[in-house]
Amino acid sequence: MKVLLTGAFGNIGTNAIDKLIEQGHQVRCFDLRTKVNERTAQRLGEQIELVWGDVSRPDDVAAAVKDQEVVIHLAFIMPPASDNRPEWARDINVGGTHNILHAMKTLSSPPKIIFSSSLSVFGDTQNQPPPRTVSDPVQPVDNYTHHKVECEKLIQESGLDWAVFRFAVVPPMSLGGVEELPKMFDFPLDMRIEFLHPRDAGMALANAVNCEGVWGKTLLIGSGPSGQLYYRDFIGGMMNAMGIGMLPDRAFGSEAAYNDWLDTSESQRLLNYQQHSFEDFVQEVASLLGYKRYLVPLVRPLVRRWILGKSPYYQAKR
Repeated sequence: MKVLLTGAFGNIGTNAIDKLIEQGHQVRCFDLRTKVNERTAQRLGEQIELVWGDVSRPDDVAAAVKDQEVVIHLAFIMPPASDNRPEWARDINVGGTHNILHAMKTLSSPPKIIFSSSLSVFGDTQNQPPPRTVSDPVQPVDNYTHHKVECEKLIQESGLDWAVFRFAVVPPMSLGGVEELPKMFDFPLDMRIEFLHPRDAGMALANAVNCEGVWGKTLLIGSGPSGQLYYRDFIGGMMNAMGIGMLPDRAFGSEAAYNDWLDTSESQRLLNYQQHSFEDFVQEVASLLGYKRYLVPLVRPLVRRWILGKSPYYQAKR
């Protein structure tokens, strides 16, 4: 099938592209033209059709949507940018979704749409018994989750064939950039968190393209029991994979946690995407470091001190 991905070169998008290509689909990638995205596009080469553009510009969107059979809509501004620049984020998130739906409706044969949402639309549910189910009420708490809920409604009321996927936490195959380190410390170590391997996220989207059972449904997309962790286990696993070791409890805060374990029985029945555990992910992160992991013990005290310096809670409690 002809499949368009918006925000194609993000973490979930690149994994979905790989799976879609494996399954023989014709993949059109729509994203902003940045140096990072250009490098990703160059890696994929002739396997994809490339359309550079911005979802906030209707003409760009119309060119991207033309002649497609399925649209996988991933382009979205996340925190902290969605809080730091709220009007811009709304133009991209809600305005961009509106542009996509409008462009689809103008076609003589409108494509179907899969919208990437998030489990964070449930709000802070740590005081409730898990797991979260699709029937649980949404409780948006910030710009990002308000935008997600609003876009879900736009899509569900569009008159098009649609599916909404509320994803669990899908980390990249690294600890992320330096700028993300302070945020890592905000959450309590006893927070429930559901991990999803990025390749499994891509598999769920790819398998949905030809699955008649997903249309008209909102599905929770997570790893199931193999990825239902506490934040302590998640951070500890990642730090151990890097050769750094778990950090002290006092480095972590108690900010409200918009995460939880999910009931993914229906999505797994329909899509059969849960292929990797958290342990698999940790081993892959360690292997990506290669020989560098064996050098970490030589500088571990310095690295730990530097990372802990990014925690406002650790500094305040010293």
